[in-house]
Formats: sequence, structure tokens, C-alpha cells
Amino acid sequence: MPSRINYQLALDDILRRLPQERTPLLFLHGCCAPCSSYVLEYLSSYFEIRLFFYNPNISPEPEYLHRREELRRLVQELPLENPVTIQDGDYAPERFYALAKGLEKEPERGLRCQRCIGHRLEKTFAAAKKLDRLPDFVGTTLTISPHKDAEFINACGSSLAEQYGVPWLFSDFKKKGGYLRSIALSKEYDLYRQSFCGCVYSKAEAAQRETEK
Repeated sequence: MPSRINYQLALDDILRRLPQERTPLLFLHGCCAPCSSYVLEYLSSYFEIRLFFYNPNISPEPEYLHRREELRRLVQELPLENPVTIQDGDYAPERFYALAKGLEKEPERGLRCQRCIGHRLEKTFAAAKKLDRLPDFVGTTLTISPHKDAEFINACGSSLAEQYGVPWLFSDFKKKGGYLRSIALSKEYDLYRQSFCGCVYSKAEAAQRETEK
């Protein structure tokens, strides 16, 4: 059985090899402010970052807008070494419901979650290809969550990188205390930390966990 890849070591290797004569550009899919907090703090010393907010899974719309505004506030308030800008994707929840059809009862990290992440990452790569300046890497903040499968996310990103011709930034941002640091930063900046991933199914699952406590 093949050994699991240490994606933090893979990221460390990428960062060591970055060009020194210029600041590389990272096109980074961001899901929310808490997950982005540590990732931006960590990576902004290495990259200029374009943060892509594309999350059609989040509902209802006021929840989506609240998370987007919190991300904007974080970028304004967090000390960052290199520029970080936000690019909004369109909000099209019908796309999420179409891909989730028949998988409503799947648990988080299951097939519904994989389809959702795959869709968001593909839209991220497609948006990256349309930039005036082709980014050096595409990545996502999603690997910081203990509820997400970092192995699947990196395998999906790596496959899309070959398809779109833009390198994938391997990561497992939970490592090196990243998840704990994101909690600390959320408290420091009084960020809205939601109790569910974003979709109605994860919200119901989170509510069930609370009931069973």
C-alpha cells in the first residue's frame, strides 16, 4: 500500500525553490475568513496573493454575503507582507444543488463534498487562466480544516494543474499548528466562525452533532 504524502513537506520544498528576483503570484481559493487567516499570515511573505472567493455551496445568501464581508475585513486588518487582493466569483447556488443531487445524505468528506470541492477548484483554475498575469501557483485554504480530506484536495488540485497548465500549491495547512493559529487569529480579529462548512447539509449535520452532545 503506497505511503501517504506529507503535503506540508511538499509545500516546504516549493517555498524553498521560489524565485528570489521577483515576488511570485498565488491565485488562492478562499472559503472564509477564519480558514484564510493563518494561510494569509503564512504565505504573504512568499507570494503576492489574489484571493478567489467562489463558494456556491454557502447558503442562504445572507450567510454567503456575511462570510464574504468578513474575508474582506480580514484582508484590510491583517498585517501582510505582500499585497493581497480579493476577486469575487459569481454566486450560483443552483450549481451546487445540481452536483449534490442524490447525495444529500452523504456525510462531510463523502462524495458530495468531493464533488463540491472539485467544482470549486476547477472554477478556480479556470479563473486563474483568465488573469492578465498567469499565476505561478493555484491553491486553496480548504486544507486547513480538520473536516476536509487534504489528500483528496491535493490529488484533485494536482490533476487540474496538469489540465490547465498552472502549478498546484500542495498544502496541509493544519500542520505546524496552523489550525490552532487560525482559531487564535479568529479570536484576535473577532472573526465570524461558523459551525458548519456552508451548505444546508453540513449545517444539518452540525446541528445533529450538537443534539447528540
